[in-house]
Amino acid sequence: MNDIYLIMIIALVVLAIADLIVGVSNDAVNFLNSAIGSKAISFKTIMIVASVGIAFGAMSSSGMMEVARKGIFNPGEFVFAEIIIIFMAVMITDILLLDFFNTLGMPTSTTVSIVFELLGAAVAISLLKIWAVDGNFSDLGIYINTEKATEIIFGIILSVIVAFTIGALIQFVTRLLITFKFEDKPKWRGAIFGGIALTAIVYFILIKGLQSANLFGGVITGYVSQQPELFILANLIFWSILSRIITGVFKWNIYTVIIVVGTFALAMAFAGNDLVNFIGVPIAALQSYQDWQGTGIPASEYTMDSLSSAVQTPVILLLLSGIIMVITLWFSTKARNVVKTSVDLSRQYEGEEKFQPNFLSRQVVKYSIKAFDNLNGIFPESWRKKVDQQFAQSYDYSVKNKSQDLPAFDLVRAAVNLMVASVLISIATSMKLPLSTTYVTFMVAMGTSLADRAWGSESAVYRVAGVFNVIAGWFLTAISAFTAAALVAIIIHFGGIVSVGFLLLFAAIILIRNYVNHRRKNRMAKLEYGLRRAESSSIQGVIQESADNITNVLKRSNKIYTNAIDGLARHDLELLKKSKKQVLKLSAEIDDLRDNIFYFIKNLDEHNIGASNFYLSILDYLQDMAQSLEYIGKISHKHVNNNHKKLTYSQIKELKELDIEIESLFDNTKNAFEDRAFYKIGEVLTHKEHIFNMLTQKISRQIKRTRTEESSPKNTTLYFNLLTETKDLVTATINLLEIYYQEYDSNVQPAAIE
Repeated sequence: MNDIYLIMIIALVVLAIADLIVGVSNDAVNFLNSAIGSKAISFKTIMIVASVGIAFGAMSSSGMMEVARKGIFNPGEFVFAEIIIIFMAVMITDILLLDFFNTLGMPTSTTVSIVFELLGAAVAISLLKIWAVDGNFSDLGIYINTEKATEIIFGIILSVIVAFTIGALIQFVTRLLITFKFEDKPKWRGAIFGGIALTAIVYFILIKGLQSANLFGGVITGYVSQQPELFILANLIFWSILSRIITGVFKWNIYTVIIVVGTFALAMAFAGNDLVNFIGVPIAALQSYQDWQGTGIPASEYTMDSLSSAVQTPVILLLLSGIIMVITLWFSTKARNVVKTSVDLSRQYEGEEKFQPNFLSRQVVKYSIKAFDNLNGIFPESWRKKVDQQFAQSYDYSVKNKSQDLPAFDLVRAAVNLMVASVLISIATSMKLPLSTTYVTFMVAMGTSLADRAWGSESAVYRVAGVFNVIAGWFLTAISAFTAAALVAIIIHFGGIVSVGFLLLFAAIILIRNYVNHRRKNRMAKLEYGLRRAESSSIQGVIQESADNITNVLKRSNKIYTNAIDGLARHDLELLKKSKKQVLKLSAEIDDLRDNIFYFIKNLDEHNIGASNFYLSILDYLQDMAQSLEYIGKISHKHVNNNHKKLTYSQIKELKELDIEIESLFDNTKNAFEDRAFYKIGEVLTHKEHIFNMLTQKISRQIKRTRTEESSPKNTTLYFNLLTETKDLVTATINLLEIYYQEYDSNVQPAAIE
């Protein structure tokens, strides 16, 4: 019997490693968001700073895994056999849940997930114990630390509201005093801001990052907790003077220094304190096993009072955990996806939006605008103009070119993000209030974005929808963590070691599948990159840039059309579904190019304004091609999905002949654009009459078949629609080639001769 529990302990150790990987991938947003978004330092430097912070935080942690041991349930009320079930259910659920959010690129809280998983699994086992002795539901309070659980839940909810509000308020005041043109302001302003920010971050390091470390025998942390006002005042003076020296003597940018120190501090605090979320449960399980082993008492009778006492985690485990976290940080692409979501929602300029508006976001934006207008009317116009001047942008984001890799926001906002997050987390920690660092850092970033007017009328409805989606994901985390952990605990309770094996196998399959799909998706994105927005300021540049997009569209259109025809021929619903998804993605990318036309026109040189008409025409024809493909995909999928009669042999044969001709058209055109041999376009155009004649002949044949031998109305309708839409597809392609060839002939060739 002991071997069974040993196997479960080994499984928990393996799960701990996997949980570290998925946990770091999600929590990376906490400390990478500001540095990456502001581009204060290179990405490599950011990763080095964060890695040092993680390593230092992991090693300085005392490893007091109190939440996992006794924070949610009363361990003395459970026996070892029940405790090991709870811990196994928690770890299996946690890995799958966090990996799910990582795959979506959505930041969530590892603290919330572990708390609600512990709560769900403990409640499930407690209810089973109560029902076994015919007890009452009210007896649940004996097993569950309801007061602590309630405190954690309300603390987390409150932190979301407070973080957003304080972040917005501090950013508004900071921007009024420093403005976007902070580099032109007197050095003393930056020095004072640096003093305040660095004081907040240092206080955060000592209170949150090193609260459990025995630093200099605990003298420093003890002094900070006893004399916080004097410590803050002394630091404020010291760091303000040092900031002035840094900016005046060394000519360093104080905001960059703040961002580097803040990134290190958040990374260290993450590793030092959030480590409980990843290895706390397995370590508690290991220590429980060690306490029970050798006692001679059956696992179903040995009570776990030992978990109520504090136990130090071995340093070697902390070191190994730190190494795994650092490696994950460097190589996890999912971590970068999660960070990208946060950065995109807070960026200063408009662009491609990940989230679509919904009813709630539209209503919030609508009434917020009305409320702001009413509030704005209270203040004198002179005040409003003064505020608008302070918020004047230092850079025109509507004028962009490909040589500029713009930061999502400036150094001031990044510094405020880190400062405010540090202050809020430090205060909550010193008051022993539970909160999620992920929720705080994310909501502070959203609050500062709002105050910085990053959510303009062009983007607000998308950004608000994104924030609501992330917050909804947080509630989903809590609900699904509780429910799933409870369900897994019940399965293990009744299924025993066999069910554990099946659950571990299931978890492994899901993780591997998600990993493979993620890798394949990234690989396909590199091989079949999306359409690029035009950034050139001249007609020659537009011709060259658009050639890449046209090559891309032709390549993908050829594949989409062939898949649709093959899917119809074989009645392959999966292939048709794939074709339908591909064309929807293509249409979305073309729509994004059209949405970017404002920036394209603003970026044009004065003597190249005519390029806008050429570019608009290209986009129109590309959209016409996509619409024809979209319609072909839709009707083909609908026909097969409704189980209608297959097309006849003659119809399939003619469609394949047409597919070969279309493939030849697309391939020849693609090669001309790919090789920049635009003169070959003229050769392609000489064959257009042949394709149109072929389409006309096939339409005539189908008309004849319909009058003599065709018996299926659905087949006839489908076939005619395919032919007419194919004709529209060819027409749009030919029109695109003609306008491109004319523009090339009139602009590029004379320039080459000169």
